[in-house]
Amino acid sequence: MIEFRSVSKTFVQGRSSVTALDGIDLTVAENEMFGVVGESGSGKSTLLRLINRLEAPTAGTVLVDGEDQGALSSRQQRRRRQRIGMVFQQFNLLANSTVLQNVTLPLRLQGARGRDTALQMLEFVRMAGHQGTHPARLSGGEKQRVAIARALVTRPRILLCDEPTSALDSGHTEEVMAVLQDVRREFSTTIVLVSHELDVVKASCDRAAVLEGGRLAALTDVTPPPPRERTGTYAERAAEHLS
Repeated sequence: MIEFRSVSKTFVQGRSSVTALDGIDLTVAENEMFGVVGESGSGKSTLLRLINRLEAPTAGTVLVDGEDQGALSSRQQRRRRQRIGMVFQQFNLLANSTVLQNVTLPLRLQGARGRDTALQMLEFVRMAGHQGTHPARLSGGEKQRVAIARALVTRPRILLCDEPTSALDSGHTEEVMAVLQDVRREFSTTIVLVSHELDVVKASCDRAAVLEGGRLAALTDVTPPPPRERTGTYAERAAEHLS
């Protein structure tokens, strides 16, 4: 599905240069939830931007569905990018637009009508009752669910998630990750999840790449934690977890 072959990316700033990725080799399978972890500056977000061709590699090849992204024409790259959804840390919703208007935006940019599809996606992420609401009136978890609906409205085969839960508390993190698991099951979507939250990756991903200084430090199968029965109120669970 997604393959990196000896991929490096260097950013040149004046007379200096910074190597964000250095000789990355990895493959993401179809319908896999693949985690990418590492400290700030390790190259996680750059790796995502190479998949949807917002950045081009300095060296090496990135393939999606067996196609070299660098060999595609500009028109082909735009079409390919339409099949790749993106979810951001800070939601990136338009403040002066309603929830429904935000979700239909990708289709409107393509010159397509999508109200019915948008409503279906809002129903899927359990936000149908907020279609006329503006983002300022939503919680962080609700905003992220709207952002996921917006990313899904074009029915992408690949969903790239850049720190989608780092701005959320634990309860909303669980809600958002449950939605992403539903996306994977319902639409057979391949998900690449960048996160510094190891617990999130451990609970959700099949495999994970560990980046360090732009290099692939480890590629590992993920063993999920044993399920825990959720009992008591939030305050009781929090006190138990912290004690």
